[in-house]
Amino acid sequence: MENRIARLQEKIKEQELDGLIINNPSNRFYASGFTGSAGTVLISEEKACLITDFRYTEQAGEQAPHLEIIEHGSQKVDTLVEILHQEKVKRAGFEADFETYSTVEQQLRGKIKDVEWVPTQNMVEDLRKIKSQDEIQNLQKAVDLADRALHHIQSFIQPGITEREVSLELEIFLRKNGAKGSSFDIIVASGPRGSLPHGIASEKEIKEGELVVIDMGARLDGYASDVTRTFAVGQMDNKGREIYNAVLEAQLAAIEGLEPGMTGQEADQLAREVIVGHGYGDKFGHGLGHGIGIDVHESPRLSPISTSTLEPGMAFTVEPGIYLPGWGGVRIEDIVVMEEKGVRILTGAKKELTII
Repeated sequence: MENRIARLQEKIKEQELDGLIINNPSNRFYASGFTGSAGTVLISEEKACLITDFRYTEQAGEQAPHLEIIEHGSQKVDTLVEILHQEKVKRAGFEADFETYSTVEQQLRGKIKDVEWVPTQNMVEDLRKIKSQDEIQNLQKAVDLADRALHHIQSFIQPGITEREVSLELEIFLRKNGAKGSSFDIIVASGPRGSLPHGIASEKEIKEGELVVIDMGARLDGYASDVTRTFAVGQMDNKGREIYNAVLEAQLAAIEGLEPGMTGQEADQLAREVIVGHGYGDKFGHGLGHGIGIDVHESPRLSPISTSTLEPGMAFTVEPGIYLPGWGGVRIEDIVVMEEKGVRILTGAKKELTII
């Protein structure tokens, strides 16, 4: 955590700021380790503090020992004014992509008139793109729990059960095994609903002979996982096997070809050209993947238009899919970490077609 503060202080100096205000909860957690719902991190050249109210001061002291914990009064902005004056902050950065117009104009510029408020973008997010070994270990734990949940659910699924019942069972399993909860609304899309890439679980009953797409993840110790597997309930017909094998071939080709220095567009093309070769190019409508860590969706992006450069230390998903309206769909998703010579797969769940 101390290293993160030092790196942020370097970025503050590079942008000729005297301080940075962090209110985005994910960025606040990254900079401090604090998981409470209310708090502001202020980082200046000489100071790093967490301003919160009496409900969270004890928690903040335990979670953010490298920061000075300051309890504010009835108006947090008044405490912020005092600190900015004490630290002689004249140019303060704020998170332009997070703060609302009213907050900046009324609470900051409106009440702290002797400070120049400078909109910043991605100062913390740019640091978050490259994961430390501790972060990768935390991410691996979240992935491992998702793997276990997917293994567990295979013995639960049977014809006649609803998608929502499957989703609920996954959520219960995650929470019973230490997760704060699922990383996002669990996707369970069976049969024709499998053509919906974000087919949140419904009351539809799962039927014999259908494919079931399950996209889920665990939120554990501040980090999120995201894994997709497609299962067959009963014997699958030739078309189902053909499409499944095409997606699996595309996913394996992408993982094999990924290397540092390529762009998100080049990475996406690794899988896309395989799916195009099978005649389903227009049925793969989303990008190949996205960064993951504290948030489910982070930088980098892997898509046909992404200019992001993939670097060692980045963690991201690899998730090609084929979606046929009226029939269904297949998606296979792993989380990988870029290393010096290629990627290392964190996901351990079996990828070959599993018949339940």
